[in-house]
Amino acid sequence: MDRVVPRKREERINEEIRVPRVRLVDENGGQVGITPTPEALEFAFKRGLDLVEVAANADPPVARVMDYSKYRYEQEQRAKQARKHQLQIQVKEIKLRPKIGVHDYETKKGHVERFLGQRAKVKVTIMFRGRETLHPDRGRDLLMRLAGDVKELGSIEQQPLLDGRNMVMVLAPNKNVGVKADAKDEDVTGSEEALPAERDGEAPAPSRDEEPQPREEVVEA
Repeated sequence: MDRVVPRKREERINEEIRVPRVRLVDENGGQVGITPTPEALEFAFKRGLDLVEVAANADPPVARVMDYSKYRYEQEQRAKQARKHQLQIQVKEIKLRPKIGVHDYETKKGHVERFLGQRAKVKVTIMFRGRETLHPDRGRDLLMRLAGDVKELGSIEQQPLLDGRNMVMVLAPNKNVGVKADAKDEDVTGSEEALPAERDGEAPAPSRDEEPQPREEVVEA
């Protein structure tokens, strides 16, 4: 009897098993005992099944009687289901300045909300320039304000951390956020102007437009 089974596999089956004897396990998991390989093959073939070497490093190797084609099919289906339910987490980056204008802040916040709604993590970076580095608390306050504004969609995964001239915070989507289409690349940097100061009721002059920064996207399975 010549049973044809696809070759894409690691286990040796049937006539591929070259050892003189095996520890035989029947189709129900019962121990048959140490058996010459030709007799083990005959034992399997009489049942219309395959002899599969499941523990090649044992002494003697362990071989089990089974329908190998059915076994492989079930394994592939389980692997397919696992891949189907595996989430691919994307990380999108938003860059802000400590002195960001009200309109630009709302625009950037909208990007963060959209990315979180699409179940992407968001890396929020505050970029300090010149003497702005002397007041990191302003960047931290801005990050915490943003986190509070989007708390319905995401929460802080990494607290604000100062890294050189930048301060970084990572937001992760909440579990109850619906799954939508994958977040698309988009230019989320643009001109920014100073937020109105709260002292004396006066607003400082807007700062220079922010230079375009490269977008960052990191994918994790």
